Amino acid sequence: MACNVLHMLGRYCTPTAFQSNPKKLPLTTTHTPLVHHYRRQLSVATEAEEDSEVHIPIAGEDKPIPTIAGKDGLGVESHKKPFYPKKNQVVELVCESLAYKGKGICKIAESGFVVMCDRALPGERFLGRITRMKKGRFAEVKKLNTISPHNDSVVAPCEHAADCGGCKTQNLAYSAQVWAKEQQVHDLITHIGRFPIRGPGSVDYMKSILPCDVQFHYRNKMEFSFGTKSWRPGDVVQGQDSLFTNKSALGLHVPGCFDKILPINNCLLQHKIANQVLAIVQECWQHPASNISAYDVHTHSGFLKHLSLRAGRDETGLPTLMVNFVTSSYKPELLQPIVSKIIDNIPEVVSIVNNINTSVGNTSIGEEEYILHGNSTITECLRGLMFEISANSFFQTNTYQAEKLYQLIEEAANLRGDGSEIVLDLFCGTGTIGLTLAKKVKYVYGYEVVPQAVADAHRNAKRNDIQNAKFIEGDLNKIGDDFGNEFSHPDIIITDPNRPGMHTKLIRFLLNLRASRVIYVSCNPATCARDLDYLCHGLPESNMPGAYQLKCVQPVDMFPHTPHIECVCLLELC
Repeated sequence: MACNVLHMLGRYCTPTAFQSNPKKLPLTTTHTPLVHHYRRQLSVATEAEEDSEVHIPIAGEDKPIPTIAGKDGLGVESHKKPFYPKKNQVVELVCESLAYKGKGICKIAESGFVVMCDRALPGERFLGRITRMKKGRFAEVKKLNTISPHNDSVVAPCEHAADCGGCKTQNLAYSAQVWAKEQQVHDLITHIGRFPIRGPGSVDYMKSILPCDVQFHYRNKMEFSFGTKSWRPGDVVQGQDSLFTNKSALGLHVPGCFDKILPINNCLLQHKIANQVLAIVQECWQHPASNISAYDVHTHSGFLKHLSLRAGRDETGLPTLMVNFVTSSYKPELLQPIVSKIIDNIPEVVSIVNNINTSVGNTSIGEEEYILHGNSTITECLRGLMFEISANSFFQTNTYQAEKLYQLIEEAANLRGDGSEIVLDLFCGTGTIGLTLAKKVKYVYGYEVVPQAVADAHRNAKRNDIQNAKFIEGDLNKIGDDFGNEFSHPDIIITDPNRPGMHTKLIRFLLNLRASRVIYVSCNPATCARDLDYLCHGLPESNMPGAYQLKCVQPVDMFPHTPHIECVCLLELC
């Protein structure tokens, strides 16, 4: 995906300036030779993400940049011929920046050839083995060993940090993490959204990122997988990426592998009580007397598929926990020894459920659910309201930072205070955003595709004595001509789509609806930038002009030590 403008311009800065204080680099430049170099790296970073929902078309991007003998205008030595590494070749690399989603944008030493490397961090010089070539334009590499450490290096406290993929930047100082995320949002909004930061037509809409004060044990939900292939790091220098055995394991999927599991005994992101539950399950499930098997994704046989742990708080503020075993069939007698040990040792566990999933896919959502202990839900307090959360419904994963996120949303809404406004809450989940505003507005209409989340939203409204909210089940990616008949014309629209962003049908509807204010909450700044472009500059394929002006983009770090970024964007009707 689009990468960091500042660091990608590092080729044209002195190495000392680039590595010692990158924050002093300018956001824009008038140096003409930079343009093609920057746009090519932007294209490379974009295409390296195969699952990307956004593509940035660059004219002539399929042509490699040839190098010329001698020195360029800045005195940098160049190769006499274009440099094309070969697969499995070991090369020396320097990481120049972080791309969105956390991959390092690197160059092969003494050449301009661009490579993408997972777990490479800015300023790091290292050896890497070429694992994949992309039409001679860029390559992907596997980091072998570090020659000199990256900027702002710290020791990662987690024993699994180098392998699991969940915390790719634990060994990068937190101040550097949030700075990199802020720059990524700047670049994506500027180059995908086409909103200039400086120069003609620019406005001061970019806000500094809101960091997270709680950087470990902040996740209220973690999902682990059972599998029949236990994985551990191998000797990558000799070309062996990993070692695995046919021993069953409970942990996290190895990045890029659907059938290999890295055993996890303690996760520094999830709640501490959840780690206690994880330890008990690890101790019990492979006991010779348990007679429990892990699900095999190749033979589609076995019993245990996933373990989901969810933390909340009761009305007194004390922690509570839900344990969800996802299995291929309903055999409660197999789970009973584990359930009993959890109940006997961890009183904070108030809900243990069993979701049955008979499909061959890797989903953790069950077709049926059975209660093995306690309730079917847990509760959480957010902005003065109590929410009931079921096993499969969406809820903000970082409750502490969600308090600040929802405060930003309310500030962006800029409510009149007379209770006269109508709010349309799209992709509303369990209704948390709309319900936190409900007592200050006339009415809230929420739309959500997940039936259980809609049921939770209604239950949460009733629990908090909110009567001016209605939640409707519907797929916002498949809206028809009759969409909009069930709600009055809104004054404020809040949209919080999942990673792919909004469908163009919905964007067309919003452009025609012309609400006075739109608040776009995004977990993917790339698709957010694309949708902001459509809302403000129009839909070219429909010859539909834009209707909004971008007023504010506020990045929020909801997930420290990961590449994920949240944004709150305010748009006002032109």
